[in-house]
Amino acid sequence: MEDEQIIELYFARSERAISETDIKFGRYCTVIAYNILHNNEDSEECKNDTYVKAWNAIPPKKPDNLRAFLGRIARNLALNMYEHMHRKKRDINSTEAILDELSECIPDPNTDVERISESLELCDSINSFLGKLSEDNRKIFVRRYWYASPVEEIARDYGFSLSKVKTSLMRTRKKLKEHLESEGIVV
Repeated sequence: MEDEQIIELYFARSERAISETDIKFGRYCTVIAYNILHNNEDSEECKNDTYVKAWNAIPPKKPDNLRAFLGRIARNLALNMYEHMHRKKRDINSTEAILDELSECIPDPNTDVERISESLELCDSINSFLGKLSEDNRKIFVRRYWYASPVEEIARDYGFSLSKVKTSLMRTRKKLKEHLESEGIVV
């Protein structure tokens, strides 16, 4: 079923919207959540919560890109669940390692009172930076830091060596830091 048709089902408040969403995007949402949580049950819960959030958001929202809309919900839910589960026990695992990798080139959003304005500025700057990357470097960066994919999986999926992916990530983080500093964003 086409995305437009699924969105129409949401607007009609048809429960079929959920089942069609699951058929088309269930695995996608689960993979996003699993890459962050590394737990099948929690990932499944995030996927189901994604459908509830979508049901409550559509209408009035009418997403231009249903896949991206659902992916963003699933990712945010998984990050919130991760933070909640690890608030007391701060063990270093792959999700925390990903966040730690980015901490050297992205400022902490909790350090300033004007963080909302700065977050929008940061978002625009990162989007500008990503638009200037080669397709391969952009795909590697987004897979690692948006989808939280393991380095090994990225290398396998794109047919790159592990060292190429790691080197690309390291160089891209360095370039991102330089780009942000040149834009006046304190890292």
